[in-house]
Amino acid sequence: MTAVTVPTPRKPGLLLPTLLTIVGVLVLCTLGAWQLERMGEKHAYIDRLQREAAGAPAPMPPAADWSKLDPGKLDLTHVVAKGSYIDDRFAGVRTTIAAGPPGSRQLSGFGRWIFQAFKLEDGGIILVNRGFVPESRLGQIGAASGPDTIAGFLRAPETRNSFTPQDLPAIREFYTRDPAGIAAALGQPPAPFYLEAAREGDGLTPPAGVDVRELIERIPDNHLQYALTWFGLALTLLGVFAAWASQTRKSAQPR
Repeated sequence: MTAVTVPTPRKPGLLLPTLLTIVGVLVLCTLGAWQLERMGEKHAYIDRLQREAAGAPAPMPPAADWSKLDPGKLDLTHVVAKGSYIDDRFAGVRTTIAAGPPGSRQLSGFGRWIFQAFKLEDGGIILVNRGFVPESRLGQIGAASGPDTIAGFLRAPETRNSFTPQDLPAIREFYTRDPAGIAAALGQPPAPFYLEAAREGDGLTPPAGVDVRELIERIPDNHLQYALTWFGLALTLLGVFAAWASQTRKSAQPR
């Protein structure tokens, strides 16, 4: 009688699961570290905004020096600009503003930032973001005119990403706060930054400028929570792998 050979069960390999676990842990830890980095950047942004808002506004940098300045370093600088609105046209930048906490005095919803050219006393021309207007009230807005003194914050150009729709300069409709592109659509020379006007009035009459206190309250700061989630998932993955590897070794041992 011929003996039947029973094949020995193949031991499951640990190499591939180990490599996959290492890759997964590295990815999760990278995401956690990125969230901590974003938290540091956001806190620095808020701290700078609070410091600038608390101090007296500085005069606008002379237009003759603009080409030598770094817009990134000037971003959020609290300034006051004296001059006059020019032209009878303005451009809109589409945006969405979430509703604020109870008691806030800020318009919200779908709408546009209203940009208009402003000629400074030294002859320089800068774009002013006069504030937010809900889409349903856009028809109520006209161009500002005449001399004015505007307190606000210098802002660097807003960057685009792969999801940003194409601007429509022919109808002065934009999706990023890009002072060069908007100025070209308005027939004005470009400036390396724009001026975001501080709120005046009740905040419910469009265009409503920025209010620093409410702006800070609206800035989400969940990065620590997200970082802990990613690091927690990394630990969970390590725990699952350790339990699986231990069980696999036990089941592979001869009885």
